[in-house]
Amino acid sequence: MLQGKSLLITGGTGSFGNTFVPLTLAKYNPRRLIIYSRDEMKQWEMAKKFAGDTRVRFFIGDVRDRERLYRALDGVDYVVHAAATKIVPTAEYNPFECVKTNINGAMAWQRPSSL
Repeated sequence: MLQGKSLLITGGTGSFGNTFVPLTLAKYNPRRLIIYSRDEMKQWEMAKKFAGDTRVRFFIGDVRDRERLYRALDGVDYVVHAAATKIVPTAEYNPFECVKTNINGAMAWQRPSSL
């Protein structure tokens, strides 16, 4: 199902992405796997692990930035949405930021039918 397909993983440098990416590359051989994340340092660290693998691409962006996300989605067959504010004390102290990421960000990649 995923062989030869293009995938994008939001929050791809997080704990889920660090497990999902190598497993997906080894088991399903996608044509392209885009790691979409706002953390450039984590992207740099992860890029070292996949140096030389032409299937892996990195895209700096935030799921709350709809235009940037749409640009990253160009030509993508499947999206794995793993971006989230997941540390409870952080979410409790910053509830509106949590809503922007966890709720609005989850809806942002769903392109309206009018576009």
